[in-house]
Amino acid sequence: MREAPPMTPAGRRILAAAEELFYDRGITAVGVDLIAERSGVTKRTLYNRFGSKDHLVAAYLAERAQRWRALVRQAVEARDRPADAVLAPFDALRTWTDTHTRGCAFINALAELPDPSHPARHIAVDQKLWLLNLFEELATEAGCSDPAVLAGRLLLLHEGALATQPLPLDTLSESIELARTLVRIAMSSRP
Repeated sequence: MREAPPMTPAGRRILAAAEELFYDRGITAVGVDLIAERSGVTKRTLYNRFGSKDHLVAAYLAERAQRWRALVRQAVEARDRPADAVLAPFDALRTWTDTHTRGCAFINALAELPDPSHPARHIAVDQKLWLLNLFEELATEAGCSDPAVLAGRLLLLHEGALATQPLPLDTLSESIELARTLVRIAMSSRP
């Protein structure tokens, strides 16, 4: 993605409108005409600021990733015990899903953007890898056995809860309980 100039008020309006529309309706279903109209700018202003719809999608996901990571870091830092910090991303997910009810924007983007060279696809993949690496880092700090294996399992539980969020099921609570069990087992089986 090209280096973005400082965000102007019009740029912030465009990004806010794009986020709402892309998340609620889907990336491919939303055109730049609607985003420009919703944000109160011309298409020319939109293109001058973001260059293309692809770069706007990437900016939308990058902004969302930044907010999600900040929420997760805040949840991690609020934990006193390293073992509790390993589960903090699940607590952050509970908070996040209170206001984001259409599932994961990154999973949705990956489904809608099959081209591996799309700039937004790289952001979505990086977001998932960031969470996997965070789980492994937290598991290592907590002294869990096989932190990489545990991280993969926690990511599966986390992503499964997120992917099933739009369904009338409470998979997040079940995922949290399973995650606690996995962390407990990894803590008790450390060398």
